[in-house]
Amino acid sequence: MTSFRAIILALMASFLVAGCNTVKGAGRDIESVGKAGEEVIN
Repeated sequence: MTSFRAIILALMASFLVAGCNTVKGAGRDIESVGKAGEEVIN
């Protein structure tokens, strides 16, 4: 039963880390689009 619990915790941690990376990537994409739009306007 302990190994099952460890596996579940490891999976949850990996999903959490992957989710954080995805949010960071999306933030960078949005920021780059904003900068490109600003350059076009100027």
